[in-house]
Amino acid sequence: MLWRLRKKIFKFIAKNMPFYPLRLFLYSKCGYVIGKDSYIAEGLVIAEKLEDKGNVIIGDRVAIGPNVILLSSSDPNNSKINPYVKIQRGKVTIKDDAWIGAGSIIMPDIIVGEGSVVGAGAVVTKNVADYSIVAGVPAKKIGVVEK
Repeated sequence: MLWRLRKKIFKFIAKNMPFYPLRLFLYSKCGYVIGKDSYIAEGLVIAEKLEDKGNVIIGDRVAIGPNVILLSSSDPNNSKINPYVKIQRGKVTIKDDAWIGAGSIIMPDIIVGEGSVVGAGAVVTKNVADYSIVAGVPAKKIGVVEK
C-alpha cells in the first residue's frame, strides 16, 4: 500500500517537474528503468496498475517529447463491458537512441526498436523495427533512419 502511494505521488510530481534530471530521478524511483543520457519532456503519462514493477523500460539516449502516453495496462475497469473486451497488459520497451514524438501513444506490450522515430501524435499498436520511422493512427512505417 505504501509503495503504491509513493509511486502515485512521485509520478504526479515528475510529470510537471521543470528540470528533466529531476524528472528522470523521480521516474526511476517509481521503478521504471531509464538508461543514461535519456531525456523525458514534461507531461509524460504512464498508465498502469500501480502494483506493477519493471513494466516500463527506457534505453540509453532516448528522447521522449512532451505529453507522451505509455500504456502498460488498459482495461475498462468497473464497466459492465469488462467481461466482453480484451484487457491489455504488458511491458513498454523503448530501446536505445529512439525518439518518441510529442503526443504519441504507445500501447501495452510494445517494443520500440533501437534508433527508431515515432512521429508526433502517432498511436503505436505494433512493435517498431530498429531504425524505422513510424507515424499515423495507427502508426505505420513511413521510412527508415539512415545510419
